[in-house]
Amino acid sequence: ANKATSEFAKSQISSDSTRMCNSKHPDSPNKINNLDVMLRSLIAGATAGALAKTTIAPLDRTKINFQIAKNTPYSFRGALSFLRRTYEKEGFFALWRGNSATMARIVPYAAIQFTAHEQWKNILNVDNSEDTKLKRFAAGSLAGITSQSLTYPLDLARARMAVTDRYTGYKTLRQVFVKIWLDEGPKTLFRGYWATMLGVIPYAGMSFFTYETLKKEYKEFFAMKTPNVLVSLMFGAIAGLSGQTSSYPLDIVRRRMQTVGIKQSSNGQYQTIYSTLQQIYREEGVKNGLFKGLSMNWIKGPIAVGISFSSYDLIKQFIQEFTCHKKCLTEH
Repeated sequence: ANKATSEFAKSQISSDSTRMCNSKHPDSPNKINNLDVMLRSLIAGATAGALAKTTIAPLDRTKINFQIAKNTPYSFRGALSFLRRTYEKEGFFALWRGNSATMARIVPYAAIQFTAHEQWKNILNVDNSEDTKLKRFAAGSLAGITSQSLTYPLDLARARMAVTDRYTGYKTLRQVFVKIWLDEGPKTLFRGYWATMLGVIPYAGMSFFTYETLKKEYKEFFAMKTPNVLVSLMFGAIAGLSGQTSSYPLDIVRRRMQTVGIKQSSNGQYQTIYSTLQQIYREEGVKNGLFKGLSMNWIKGPIAVGISFSSYDLIKQFIQEFTCHKKCLTEH
């Protein structure tokens, strides 16, 4: 009984000290440029991005292969068949082929995106403005542009690795860059960049806007109660669904431009955004061309964004409480 009482007392003291600490060291938006806050966002963003992308890596590889396959219509059965063939031919871990390139990209990408989002929210004064909705969308879009611009060559390398196998394609991430540099020139590392930028504006804008809006409405409805993990996961899934749908045709365009010459000949095709859109529409149509594989994205997109957003909030909160508690113990 004494032991139980002692443990209870310790937990109460710990809980009380955490509450005191949180009140003494609030994560104020006005202190967003503080190095601790930025570091917290970078760590939480990198971890959340890695978790999300590793979870859906096999689905991502499947989607990219269908996106760039000109004469192969997408179907759920076809997607399962691709996964099975890959497993039988190359083994279980081949389903994660290109994931090293994905991690090399997504860790800095997600870290920069979430940190940039906090910074842009502060710069645009999102939380204290009359035009909150428009500025919330703008902050998300600008965060996407910032992170995508700084990591774009890694995205192209990931796409190249995803659509080749380890026997006939690139064996390592380094080999992708070396071969592109020597065989196609350094400009190729940014092929499809503008299509990506046009796509990331509605995608990141809608994703962050939807997630932040749902969280705000939830807090107002439940008297400032913070959403739990499952609610955050659901809000992230809804955000992912809206973001993916709003920008999908441009995702098709960027993948075709990034992988030209790999799965199809490079005889003058897929050189510009307009000509790529025009060619896909003319030869494959809307459903089987511009929106090819969208149903796969409706599965993987909400899962990835849901995990990413909810993990980011959870990890950031954990780091904040841990550092706060540590600071309190030091002060006492």
